[in-house]
Amino acid sequence: MRISIENGKVLDPSNKIDQKQNIFIADGKIVSLKKKPDGFSADITLNAKDKIILPGLVDLCARLREPGFEKKGNFNSELHAANSSGITSVSVPPDTVPVVDTPSVVEFIHQRAREINRANVYPLGALTQELKGEQLAEMYLLKEAGCVGISNALVAISNTEVLRRAFEYANSCDLTVFMYAQDEKITNNGVVHEGAISARLGLPAIPETAETIAISRALLLIEQTNARAHFCHLSSARAV
Repeated sequence: MRISIENGKVLDPSNKIDQKQNIFIADGKIVSLKKKPDGFSADITLNAKDKIILPGLVDLCARLREPGFEKKGNFNSELHAANSSGITSVSVPPDTVPVVDTPSVVEFIHQRAREINRANVYPLGALTQELKGEQLAEMYLLKEAGCVGISNALVAISNTEVLRRAFEYANSCDLTVFMYAQDEKITNNGVVHEGAISARLGLPAIPETAETIAISRALLLIEQTNARAHFCHLSSARAV
């Protein structure tokens, strides 16, 4: 199968490409940019005028529902949806059942990814055992099993000393910590940002400080431990 994609704007940061180009594909591989190869005859020609062409996207937080939540979806359904949206790689948070805090669960994820073979799947290991925020998970073993990072998913760690030791351990294993920054005591089961709309609708609100206080604490610990961190789900200007 030979495909010609014409008149699109190609964005490829890794190769420093940001310009309008034609793309010529043969047997699933790009054989040329800009210039049509000698003897190339396209079976399909796509007009990408006013469209952007870029490499596969990466979703840094994709819940594939396995193991434990198969009634909501599975690897096949979620990765099919990802492919349909131009996403070719996903990182998977550890809040499954069982939690991704042992090498055996990591291997299960890799096995399912190989079976479906629709996208690159990168597991995130648990920061603490069972995501309880009390005892650190075996990060070294999780990395050896194939985890690319560590996270406590949507569960905040209230114990600052546990979080400090978690950053230290992650740094010693050369793992990035994926952080969900929110002070649960201030959040207090809120469902929307605090402001005029939450007051008018009578909805339980979350003040901006629920996010900024948690981020400030984490940044001080990151500075002390030299750990790497990625903050997920930031929702306020001050947090950024």
